Amino acid sequence: MMKLFVSEGNPHCLKVLAALEASGVQCDVQVVSHEEKPVPFLSCPSVPALLLPNGQHLFSPNAICRYMFEVSGQECIELCDQWLEWEATDLQPALLHALHMAVLQGKASDVPKVLAGPLSYLDQNLNKATTPYLTGDVLSVADLVLWAALHPVLSESSLALGEHKSVRLWFDRVASSQSCVSAAQKVLQGKGLQALKSFMQRQPAPQSSQCRGTQSCNSSPAEDEEGERAVSHEEMEAAALTWNKIVKDCLPTAERLHPILPQEGKRNILLTSALPYVNNVPHLGNIIGCVLSADVFSRYGRLRGWNMLFVCGTDEYGTATENKAREEGLTPQQICDKYHAIHASIYQWFQIDFDFFGRTTTEKQTEIAQNIFWRLHKNGFLVEDTVEQLRCENCQRFLADRFVEGTCPHCNYPEARGDQCDKCGRLINAVELKAPHCKVCSQTPVIRSSKHLFLDLPKLEAQLEQWLERSTGTGDWTSNAKQITRSWLRDGLKPRCITRDLQWGTPVPHPDFKEKVFYVWFDAPIGYVSITANYTDKWEKWWKNPDQVEMYNFMAKDNVPFHSVVFPCSLLGAQDNYTLVNHLIATEYLNYEDTKFSKSRGVGVFGDMAKDTGIPSDVWRFYLLYVRPEGQDSAFSWADMALKNNSELLNNLGNFINRGGMFVSKFFDGCVPAMELLQEDKKLLALVGWELQQYIQLMDKVKIRDALKHILNISRHGNQYIQVNEPWKKIKGGDAERQRAGTVTGVSVNVACLLSVMLQPYMPAVSQTIRDQLNAPHSCVNTMLQGTGAFTCVLGVGHRIGTVSPLFQKLEVDQIEALKKRFGGQQPEDEPPQKKTASQSATSAPTPGDTGVAVTAANSAADPEKARQLTQAVAEQGEKVRALKAQKADKAVVTVEVTKLLGLKQQLALAEGKSPESAPAKGKKK
Repeated sequence: MMKLFVSEGNPHCLKVLAALEASGVQCDVQVVSHEEKPVPFLSCPSVPALLLPNGQHLFSPNAICRYMFEVSGQECIELCDQWLEWEATDLQPALLHALHMAVLQGKASDVPKVLAGPLSYLDQNLNKATTPYLTGDVLSVADLVLWAALHPVLSESSLALGEHKSVRLWFDRVASSQSCVSAAQKVLQGKGLQALKSFMQRQPAPQSSQCRGTQSCNSSPAEDEEGERAVSHEEMEAAALTWNKIVKDCLPTAERLHPILPQEGKRNILLTSALPYVNNVPHLGNIIGCVLSADVFSRYGRLRGWNMLFVCGTDEYGTATENKAREEGLTPQQICDKYHAIHASIYQWFQIDFDFFGRTTTEKQTEIAQNIFWRLHKNGFLVEDTVEQLRCENCQRFLADRFVEGTCPHCNYPEARGDQCDKCGRLINAVELKAPHCKVCSQTPVIRSSKHLFLDLPKLEAQLEQWLERSTGTGDWTSNAKQITRSWLRDGLKPRCITRDLQWGTPVPHPDFKEKVFYVWFDAPIGYVSITANYTDKWEKWWKNPDQVEMYNFMAKDNVPFHSVVFPCSLLGAQDNYTLVNHLIATEYLNYEDTKFSKSRGVGVFGDMAKDTGIPSDVWRFYLLYVRPEGQDSAFSWADMALKNNSELLNNLGNFINRGGMFVSKFFDGCVPAMELLQEDKKLLALVGWELQQYIQLMDKVKIRDALKHILNISRHGNQYIQVNEPWKKIKGGDAERQRAGTVTGVSVNVACLLSVMLQPYMPAVSQTIRDQLNAPHSCVNTMLQGTGAFTCVLGVGHRIGTVSPLFQKLEVDQIEALKKRFGGQQPEDEPPQKKTASQSATSAPTPGDTGVAVTAANSAADPEKARQLTQAVAEQGEKVRALKAQKADKAVVTVEVTKLLGLKQQLALAEGKSPESAPAKGKKK
């Protein structure tokens, strides 16, 4: 029989108890405390939780409710799922904020404002409905879940929540059912909101920095705080007991021994970051979207004592690599070697601590990709079909999308690519282009049929949906990941082509397709597996061990379908016990100021440029994580970066840590003084302990940006504590005042020690500097992040600290303005050469001495075909020059390439029937 774990005063338990009675499912119910951990592999409390007969657990309240209804034979339709998603992603954050204000802060009058938006949305939908319940004529799981969520506030008469007549009618209708009456009595026991107090005190503070409502994604985590949290006497005494605990049997942090393999009895996490494409230099948005976010979670997991393997590498096959090789006059392998080294160097500077950073152009990639292919083929999940494609007879090859350009059939833009028009944004089938031409030789291609292999996604759809139900129900998937995946499934999956007519890729081993390679989005995710196989020959212990291994995937949202649909289908179809993703973490997009990053236009900071700004990598890490686009798109801003550096790092965090250390050095000869705790000290300990617990809960859920605010909150509490107690004055007084100065100083440096641990995932170099300055014992600091968090006195009486010095430097206005100008776009002389259309090539641009009137070129020696080829050559050479400049290449090398560019331009002028002197000169402005 199933077993359901619930706790009194937990509003989420209202849902599951109501669903249990309404569904009629037989289940043993066990009442436990809020701190209970019925799910053995979770490090934090997880109530409610449902233990299934097969030994698996469900610990998402909505997933439990849905499961109960399905077990009883009541299907959950799509509209029901939509309401459950809305409740989890929109209603719950607002409710958490409202309950926090009403129950803990005594601000019931502010609750209507917080709930106005969700209640109005629900009221509008109910007003339009023609049925008594959310999804039809009968009570559904969606009705019970929303009723339970709203019951604590809508049943509280003291909260004036406005009319919302349709909501009230619906709520009263649902509330009258016996299942709801019974659930409310068991959980709240007639005590109303006060029944929730114990539960609410253990919850994270309202996550106002999730970019909901009108708050800016770049706003300070402290800007929306509702004032200092109330602390009870019991909390203070509990914090003091924890503080005085002696850390026993504390072993040094174990060094990573490679190869890292799964261990029995440990939480084994396989962590992947989306493979960056090798043909370009990553910009700040690429870095925060995958590798930096994954690095933070990986470092955090190691501090928690989890057994982590963090792998990544460059994705090296495909059309873009061939294009880049052609542009730079190198072979595809040479391009891969060059840019793999650039990527590795950039990530090293950003302190991305991979266990292994590999690449996809390896024998292991071929071996594993072909094995998966043959298993799919054997199991009947591949189908053949014929596709019309453009073929260049001159080059003797079918043209991949990036190798063909032409006029857009929708907006007539003359330089649309074979897959998409950059002007109107419409997707294009290459055969639809008007006046297409091959980008290699400029010849006009012809339409030919080509036979390809497709992954039969419709045949795998049922398996995929069953797996997704389990993975999204029990794992931490970001809401955008779930929404994007659902949109793919909504209209039914279509077969997806897995082969391409290219030369640079993993060869298709089938004899009928021997001239083709695998399509990059079939091939690239398999890179995770082959990179692990290049790391250890025991790779299957990670990749074919789903019962012992959890997998986290980090990426930007545009990569979601390939990780949630295409790659899982490939592995499910292979039927080889592969480990599938349990937690899919996707960010939104990071923009640059008010525009997009663009290497060609010189807009934005790219990875290889950050080092040259003189700003330490830890500061870059901090700011990118501060504005991490978790809930919606955010933007990098130079002015905001300077503000956050100067206010949060310099004046808040750095100021607090430096003050405590300086007081020890100056007033107590470098040794931590004796500490006698008063109530206000215990209050600080309780506040800091609570912030630590919230940090752990949020980081466990990969809320990286939200967790950062709790670090900054602790240093704010610390600064206020020092300011109120004024140890620099008390040290000059009598014995009692000197004792007080000692206590404040000792507590402060211990808070600083805790901050060094919490900062380690975000700012590893700064974290180590703090530990060095405090001479913190390496063997004990990690104990603070075990379990739900424990703020203990690590630096005891008599502990000698090291040399204290400032941690951060101010970013000056003129420095920031110079950097903003430098990365704000190209100067006129750096503009990319414009390709000419047939009509444009008949005229020349005005020379500096012209009056501005175009001069008609009527030279009989014009050679249109040669002009077309030279136009292409000029564009490619111009790209090469810009790339060299962007990479800060040696001036002599740049000069040689510029000379080549000028020569090509002169040849182009002649081919167009112009005098070389009439070509526009691009010199510096006088």
